[in-house]
Amino acid sequence: MNKLIQKSTNVMMISLLCGLMVTQPVLADDDGDDIQKMTETAKAFGFISWEEAQSKALAAKPGVVKEVELERRKLKSGWDYEVEIVDASGAEWEVYIDAKTGKVNSVNRDWF
Repeated sequence: MNKLIQKSTNVMMISLLCGLMVTQPVLADDDGDDIQKMTETAKAFGFISWEEAQSKALAAKPGVVKEVELERRKLKSGWDYEVEIVDASGAEWEVYIDAKTGKVNSVNRDWF
């Protein structure tokens, strides 16, 4: 019985990890492949570029861009660019830009 429980647990963990790998957002950081994937996704869906999203985020919250992600919204339909910014005091912020319209959806302090 213990072997059956352990096998079930192993299968569940592997399934969970595979699921997490499939749902990862597209990132723009130092890896050129990530930037290329994000650019291709934006073009395919008619979104603004990640560079435009970054500019709009910096206009809303000045600082230094740490990372840009293109991700599907979890609670409602659509896509957002999540732009992580570090301000002059060292505080980290997340600025969400609507990928279709370029509208700033929210600016939130990242407390973690």
